[in-house]
Amino acid sequence: MRSTVAVMLSTSLLMGGQVGVVAAKTQDSKQSEVANIATSLIGKDYEYKAKGPKQFGSAELATYAYKQVGISIGSTISSLYKTGTKVSEKSVTPGDLVFFASSGSGSPTFMGIYIGSDQFVYSSKGEDEVVVKTYSEYSDKFVGARRVIESNSSENKPSKPEKPASTVADQVIKNGEKYMGTNYKYGSSSSTTKTFDCSSFTQRVFKEAGITLPRDSRQQSTVGKSVSKSNLQKGDLIFMKASVNSTSDRITHVAIYAGDGKILHTYGSPGVTYSKYDGTNWEKRTVKIKRVI
Repeated sequence: MRSTVAVMLSTSLLMGGQVGVVAAKTQDSKQSEVANIATSLIGKDYEYKAKGPKQFGSAELATYAYKQVGISIGSTISSLYKTGTKVSEKSVTPGDLVFFASSGSGSPTFMGIYIGSDQFVYSSKGEDEVVVKTYSEYSDKFVGARRVIESNSSENKPSKPEKPASTVADQVIKNGEKYMGTNYKYGSSSSTTKTFDCSSFTQRVFKEAGITLPRDSRQQSTVGKSVSKSNLQKGDLIFMKASVNSTSDRITHVAIYAGDGKILHTYGSPGVTYSKYDGTNWEKRTVKIKRVI
């Protein structure tokens, strides 16, 4: 049930109080909106793995808040702890995901959303509801923070180097080519180069070019700028559904456009390989194209 304190906090926000004020001038509007959504959920009931809108698990609170602004992220603490861009404890801004461990070290055991003014919101098992806490008072339990949306941008852009786009794209392709023939393995660890699945491959070769991408293909499809097939450029990420005849646009595969009507990716028995794109089933399966360079 909604506590009296939570009602007071929510009322304070609506009336322009100082609790959880979002610094909209310095933060992407979507990230600011996430912080506001998180604040509006204060007092909702805690329920293990509940996805909302009336009850929430720890990670599911963040998943729900970002979904409301059109961004799909993971639904577990471990996956969210790897998403987006790492930020320091003192550099968090409203909308950032903050992670804590009861022991103060190791893997996070609970998480929340920073809302500004030294406050964060999280769904607490112990208090059986979504609560607001003083961020600095949890410093001894802090283990990390992640930024899903980059600041001062109308787009959700991954971190990237200040180099000409064509130079970076060429480097991405070159990075991928050195892994030609490497075996495909579904769910391959992002820490290995002995095997890849489609998204660990794109994450790896972009990382080697200085660009940080989320781990899986659906998360990767939320970053960067959307472009059309007619505007494809080398280095663009192409996201595909399961088959040409699939009625669902659920993303199941990601490839890198390599120019000249070809894609660089990994799947099945070929492993890392080039494939023809123009006029093929790969093209017909395409549901989204993103430019992150």
